Amino acid sequence: MASEPVARAVAEEVGRWGSMKQTGVSLRYMMEFGSRPTERNLLLSAQFLQKELPIRIARRALELDSLPFGLSSKPAILKVILGDWCVNKVRDWYLDSFRDIRYFPEVRTRNDELAFTQMIKMIKVRHNNVVPTMALGVQQLKKDQFRTRKIPTGFDEIHEFLDRFYMSRIGIRMLIGQHVALHDPDPEPGVIGLINTELSPIQVAQAASEDARSICLREYGSAPDINIYGDPTFTFPYVSSHLHLMLFELVKNSLRAVQERYMNSDKDVPPVRIIVADGAEDVTIKVSDEGGGIPRSGLPRIFTYLYSTAKNPPEIDGPSEGVTMAGYGYGLPISRLYARYFGGDLQIISMEGYALQHSMSTSPPRRVPVASPRDEFVPFSQAESTPRNALYGAVAPRRQGEGSVVLSFPKYFPGRRALTQILPALALSGGSMDGIWGLYRQNDPPV
Repeated sequence: MASEPVARAVAEEVGRWGSMKQTGVSLRYMMEFGSRPTERNLLLSAQFLQKELPIRIARRALELDSLPFGLSSKPAILKVILGDWCVNKVRDWYLDSFRDIRYFPEVRTRNDELAFTQMIKMIKVRHNNVVPTMALGVQQLKKDQFRTRKIPTGFDEIHEFLDRFYMSRIGIRMLIGQHVALHDPDPEPGVIGLINTELSPIQVAQAASEDARSICLREYGSAPDINIYGDPTFTFPYVSSHLHLMLFELVKNSLRAVQERYMNSDKDVPPVRIIVADGAEDVTIKVSDEGGGIPRSGLPRIFTYLYSTAKNPPEIDGPSEGVTMAGYGYGLPISRLYARYFGGDLQIISMEGYALQHSMSTSPPRRVPVASPRDEFVPFSQAESTPRNALYGAVAPRRQGEGSVVLSFPKYFPGRRALTQILPALALSGGSMDGIWGLYRQNDPPV
């Protein structure tokens, strides 16, 4: 345990670094820089991260000391105890990471860079459980502060903090992950660090669907089918892990809704549908189900961290032993942050009593492409093309009460001028949406 003078010195360092300005880097630059992972470029990258990461991590540590509504004092934030075992509080994870980077010798040589890379790789692993641990703290706060399903207006401060905190976390992990991935001696064709320049959304949807179905099978013993519509030959540049995370969460929600609605019914269980649309500017992905939808009163809260559609949210008494179907309340809001991180969005359309639709986008879609019930589909175990007119009808026919979630992404990433205005915020907006859209409004991207 650190002595009081040492702890005081670290606190002063955190305050000093937390007041420094973050440095902007564009995604275009990251791709161009990463396309030449020479020893010199990797050394320059490590030297940049050694100066940049302490600023970002210090800011998060300072914020964790001043959470609204006493959230800082919740047991999940301070510690999670399982028997005699104790998980360091989230704030301590950030302080430990700050110390590790600040007290690491200056990176000067190839060996220094390799050692630094291993160190920040471990930091990334250390922070793997930040989201579920913070979610537990929010659950405890909800239980302590109010017993009804109505969320007081004052709690907006919590959502703003968590959005900012998680958005910054995405940026930190992107910076670390990109640097670490550039050390891959045999990257797949078209892959630059974490960025896949030829990403197939159909393949990602297939993988996410299989993962979500396995969780549903484990939880319920059965799972609805998943039909995927789209052109399996279509690709676009994106971060595959981000897209997988979003689709996994959305499909998992749809599977649970359908399974719970039809588990005691004699009716045929309808499939969950995923539609991938290749537009002129946007890539739009729609996930729709017939699981009953969400009441209109619940829609304003669907992206808050204090709301869950799960009837019996699980209790967390220690480290998570695996992914659960639902209950923590962070799946949708986190997914929307990942979509917005690259200038897109996630939208919900619900018809209570029938179904839900999710749609994701990285730039405001001009239309929501959907397939009519008569269109052919691509089962997630196959890869057959869907006629383009099946995805681009001017009128979007929907089954009665069908709801969806839609994801949209820029087709050219990066490339067009508008995107070079959005994407410089990649990991460097400090988690502020104002910062992202502020960059979008500028005529030229920052240097």
